[in-house]
Amino acid sequence: MGINAATALADFLEQRAKAVHAIEAEAEAIIHGKGDQAGYVDKMREKATLLSELAEDAESLVQALPPALAKAASERLGRFSQSAATSLSVGSPFFMSALLYPDDHTPGQPNDLDRYVDEVRGWA
Repeated sequence: MGINAATALADFLEQRAKAVHAIEAEAEAIIHGKGDQAGYVDKMREKATLLSELAEDAESLVQALPPALAKAASERLGRFSQSAATSLSVGSPFFMSALLYPDDHTPGQPNDLDRYVDEVRGWA
């Protein structure tokens, strides 16, 4: 039960992480290639919206985990979603762009969601 559930959750989160990376790449191309600030902001809003829905979208997968892991996953995904929802309510493109990245993040290194995918895979 736990192994398959953890793998399913990790797979789902990995798909979301890839979607976030794709959105960020598109946003970078828009701002650096075209200088289109409005287009960049739209992409950051898309990223934040995707992340704000993460906890709800993963809920059935989380509930399939053993209770202790389900509680931990629910709390962690809730924090990801809450931060994203806050960035949307504030309306700050900078806040949206910084989602998933700690202050000491180095470009090219995994973000917090990428790291969490690895952690969840370790549960399987």
